This record gives sequence, C-alpha cells and structure tokens, in this order.
Amino acid sequence: MSTAKLRLGPLPKSEPVKLTVTLSAELKATLDRYASLHAQTYGERVDAAVLVPHMLEAFMARDRGFRSARRQATEKR
Repeated sequence: MSTAKLRLGPLPKSEPVKLTVTLSAELKATLDRYASLHAQTYGERVDAAVLVPHMLEAFMARDRGFRSARRQATEKR
C-alpha cells in the first residue's frame, strides 16, 4: 500500500442510480490517474467511473455555501 493521503477514502457500498455525463479527455485521464493512485493506496482496483459519485458527494459535503443553503431550506419548511 502507498502512504499517500487521499481525500477520498475507501469506498462504501451503496445502491447505484445511473447518470450519464460527458467529460473532457483531459479530465477522464486525470480521473484514471486518480483511480490508479486510489488502487495503490487501498489495494483494490476501482474504475474511475465508480469514484466520481464519491468525489461529488465529498465535494458537496465540504461546500459551505451548499450546506448553508440546504440548512436554510430545511428551516423554512
């Protein structure tokens, strides 16, 4: 295993819902490199497409503006 510290940790199990997106070739290559490093770090090969939902979830969880808007929307109900 690698000693790299990745923001995205081991992947949890979840129920998938299919969503199709279009990425630039450069972004796809970057995702593939990240998937390779993730595999080295955690010892389990994973396709870049599997990482994307977890990356998006982590991004939204850390977005202060989004969390604030969600909290305000919940309070208004």
